[in-house]
Amino acid sequence: MNIHDLNALKQEIPGYGELRVHENTQELIRMTAGNLVSNTAVQTGGVSARVCRDGSWGMASSPLKTQDDLRAVLKAAGENAAFLASRVPKEQLALPGRPGTGHHDFHTKESRVTPKDKLDFIRALDDYMLSRYPDLLSRFILFRGFHQEKWLVTGDGTQSYFYVPRTHIYFGMTVDKDGTPIDLMARTIGGLGEFEDFFGDPKRLYGEMDALYETVMKKREGKFAEAGLKECILAPDLAGILAHEAVGHTVESDLVQAGSVAADLLGKQVAAECISMVDYAHHAFGEICPVPVFIDDEGVAAEDAVLIEGGILKGYMHNRQTAQKYGVPPTGNARAFAFNDEPLVRMRNTCILPGKSKLEDMIASVQDGYYLSHPNNGQADTTGEFMFGVTMGYEIKNGKLGAAILDTTVTGVAFEMLKSVTAVSDDLEWVSSGFCGKKQPASVGMGGPAIQCKINVGGV
Repeated sequence: MNIHDLNALKQEIPGYGELRVHENTQELIRMTAGNLVSNTAVQTGGVSARVCRDGSWGMASSPLKTQDDLRAVLKAAGENAAFLASRVPKEQLALPGRPGTGHHDFHTKESRVTPKDKLDFIRALDDYMLSRYPDLLSRFILFRGFHQEKWLVTGDGTQSYFYVPRTHIYFGMTVDKDGTPIDLMARTIGGLGEFEDFFGDPKRLYGEMDALYETVMKKREGKFAEAGLKECILAPDLAGILAHEAVGHTVESDLVQAGSVAADLLGKQVAAECISMVDYAHHAFGEICPVPVFIDDEGVAAEDAVLIEGGILKGYMHNRQTAQKYGVPPTGNARAFAFNDEPLVRMRNTCILPGKSKLEDMIASVQDGYYLSHPNNGQADTTGEFMFGVTMGYEIKNGKLGAAILDTTVTGVAFEMLKSVTAVSDDLEWVSSGFCGKKQPASVGMGGPAIQCKINVGGV
C-alpha cells in the first residue's frame, strides 16, 4: 500500500470523510514449565471509509485493498450516510479539525531475527529459570508483539502514515507454601519497538528473574493485610492504572455526554493540589511516549489533553464531534483498533505528573500503613468507583518497610481518594503492555509517580 493510492481518491471523498487502510499484526509465544503451549502470528487488515452527510455518519469496510475496493468502500460509506440522513434528519454542523501530514515509521533498524531465534530466546530464559530456581512449583514466560500500520487521508487535507510496534515479555513464578501456591509476575519488559530493539541477549533479563524470585520468596512468608481505610503509598504502576481506569474513562468526552461523574465537575477541585494529570499525544518529559499518536484516525493532528491541573478538572479528551459540541478544539483522541472499527474517543498515554517528594521520605512519614508495589487487573466505572487487585506489597511500620503482604484489593472513588493525596514522588514510570477495553480494544500507555494517600484495603 502507498499513501499515493489513497491520495488519488481524495477528490472523491464527499463532504467530510476519511479513508483508512489499516493492518494489525499480533504475535504470541507462551512457554509454561518448559512446554511451548502457544506460538501464533496473526495479521489482519483492510480498508474502511467514513463519511458525514447532513449530520449522519456512514461507514463501510472491506478486507481487500485494491484501488477498486477503496473506491467501492468510499462510495458505500457515502450511500450509508445519505440513507441515514434521509431517515433521521439532523442539523449539519461544521466539524472542527486540525489536518496534519506525517510519516512516522518505527520499524526496527536492527538486524532481523527469525521465528526460531525468538523461540530460542524464550527457551534460554526458561532454561535459566529451571537451573537457577529448581524449587519453583511452576513458571511461565510470555512474549507478545502487537504492531499497527495505518495509511489515512481525509477530505480536509490530512495525509498520514504510521507504523507503531509494541513488544513485551512477561514472566512469572509460583512457589509452594504448605500446599498453597504463591505466585507473582514480574513487571513487563519492553515497550515501543520490535523484538530486535529489546531482546538481543537473554542474559540481560537474568537480573530481572533473580529479583522476581527474591520477591516471590518474600511473599511466600507474607501475611494478609488488615482491612480498612489505610494510609498507603501506591507504586507508580498502580498509580498509572488508577489514572487510566478510575479517572481517564470518566473524562473521555463521549462518556461525559453519557453521564459520567465528570460531567458536573469541570472547573472544580477533584484532587489534592499536588495532583495534575495529562493524556499525552506522542511526547512527554522530552521523550517519545510508549504509544505515540501523532495524527488520530479522524485525521486530526494530536495534541496533549490537560485533564487535571493543581487538583482542578480542566478538560476532557475529544474527537471532532464532541469538540464541536463543547466548543473546543479536538484533541486527537479518536482511535480505531481494527480496519473495520469506527474511531472512538480513547486515551493515549495518560499520566499523573511527578511531584517533588522522595519515595524514601514518603515511606519514612508513614507510621502504620502499606506500600503497594505490584498491581493486577481491576475495574472501574464512570462514577469513578474502582477496585484493583494488588499481588505484592509490604507493611510500613514506624516509617520502615516490614513484612510482605499476600494478594489483596484496593477500592474507592477516584475523585474522593485523590483529594486525600499528601505526597507525590519525583520519579515516573510508564506501563504499556495491556489493552484497554471500550467496545473495542486499544493499546495505551499509562504512567505515574508513587502517590501517598488514604485508600480502602481488603484483608482480614
